[in-house]
Amino acid sequence: MTEAAVRKDRRGSAARLGLIAVPVAFFAVFFAYPVAAIVARGLKVDGVWQFGRLGEVLAQSDVRHVLWFTTWQAVVSTALTLLVALPGAYVFARFDFRGKQVLRAVVTVPFVLPTVVVGTAFLALVGRGGLLDELWGVRLDTTVWAILLAHVFFNYAVVVRTVGGLWAQLDPRQEEAARMLGASPLRAWRQVTLPALAPAVAAAALMVFLFTFTSFGVVQILGGPTFSTLEVEIYRQTSEIFDLSTAAVLTLIQFVAVGAILALHAWTVRRRESALRLVDPSATARRPRGTGQWALLGGVLGTVVVLLLLPLAVLVQRSLDAPGFGYYRALTRDDGGVFLVAPIEAIGNSLEYAVAATAIAVVIGGLASVALTRRDAGRFVRGFDALLMLPLGVSAVTVGFGFLIALDEPPLDLRASWILVPLAQALVGVPFVVRTMLPVLRAVDVRLREAASVLGASPWRVWREVDLPMVRRAMLIAAGFAFAVSLGEFGATVFIARPDNPTLPVAVARLLGRPGELNYGQAMALSTILMVVCAVALLVLERLRTDRSGEF
Repeated sequence: MTEAAVRKDRRGSAARLGLIAVPVAFFAVFFAYPVAAIVARGLKVDGVWQFGRLGEVLAQSDVRHVLWFTTWQAVVSTALTLLVALPGAYVFARFDFRGKQVLRAVVTVPFVLPTVVVGTAFLALVGRGGLLDELWGVRLDTTVWAILLAHVFFNYAVVVRTVGGLWAQLDPRQEEAARMLGASPLRAWRQVTLPALAPAVAAAALMVFLFTFTSFGVVQILGGPTFSTLEVEIYRQTSEIFDLSTAAVLTLIQFVAVGAILALHAWTVRRRESALRLVDPSATARRPRGTGQWALLGGVLGTVVVLLLLPLAVLVQRSLDAPGFGYYRALTRDDGGVFLVAPIEAIGNSLEYAVAATAIAVVIGGLASVALTRRDAGRFVRGFDALLMLPLGVSAVTVGFGFLIALDEPPLDLRASWILVPLAQALVGVPFVVRTMLPVLRAVDVRLREAASVLGASPWRVWREVDLPMVRRAMLIAAGFAFAVSLGEFGATVFIARPDNPTLPVAVARLLGRPGELNYGQAMALSTILMVVCAVALLVLERLRTDRSGEF
């Protein structure tokens, strides 16, 4: 390597480290520091770490039961989600039919809904006075079945998008060649397609397991006092019992489990990126042929209607139970009971917070994506790629409470500042920005950048004139996902949103926590409004989406 090439390589490494400095600082101050503060508050006594508390907490039978139920329900939820969603992944990957783009947006709506709204929708379907209760006298709330069904509802899109996105890019001629050589359809799929899909299936399964392992809003609303995951137990120990040492131990356990899951997920993603030859997805989809394929399409559409659309439709119907849009009109009145302001103000608050959180997430996630673009980046940079996913799995309750404890002294006394909520929401939005933009940035031909550099363009001009035009659409999609996810963040926001500035998910949870038909109806009305906003955002994203626009 020539001296000029060495200097150029060093400048490139320095530039990547400079780009990643801002995301590293952001995560250090607003993620690592609050989590460390809450753990230290629970495990430090008079400045001495009490690690013996780990064994004491794990020796408690109720804690072991929580750990067992958290793991068990996550395994079953993951298996059920794969069973139900894999046929949908195949249909979206291989079939071309009218309304496919709209249907893709529809199946994604549950994923970006707040878990509180998901719990509310299933409460309207399977709870007391719900549709099943009225028709057949069947109630599933406070049962594990309601939790499992809600988890499949929430994570259906993860499998469809992750597995279906890769499936659409596999060359079907490889399977057809195996058929011509005498293999049965099942054997051809098992020996040709399944091995190629295995990394995507594993990645989807790990993400579903992660989201169900850390489930909070769904279990809190549908599980009642009977069932508790680690996340719910951390919330209970923190806000109800005020046992910070137990909450700190449970946080550490969840942190270790999530770290292991994310390490496996990063490995499967690397395999999927490097081990396959992919083709243009537009060349692999065709109209269904024969009775079997039309029956499969009909079955998937039926599953979408019953599993995904029915709970949302019941949610809307329950919000309209009062004559003359009574529940919606009640949102404009301040009764002085649940909030210090009229519940309708939660809509404006949520939109303002989500816009600010989206701006932060796009800046932080964009800088991180540019720094991570090169596959030959150093270990530190590759390790940071995995750390960016931690906010999706580490207890949001711990982060929210940690904000109150850690960010309480100058120059970081932000407890009374409005920016606290967007900062917490941006932590969840950044991983979606990175996972959406990074594959597109890596797909840019490096020779284009090199040619611009040879012609004298500065790194900033190379980015502006080469990369930006190619990733602009992916950036808009990333911003849309960050907006939708920020809009629905609940775990951390429930601690830091002020009573006079509630967000929509916090308002829904508080209304559900109070007795009375009016409070229940207003919760349904607010949930419907949030659902409509998320659905519109997803439809806009589908108009922008290309088949190479990232993982989600």
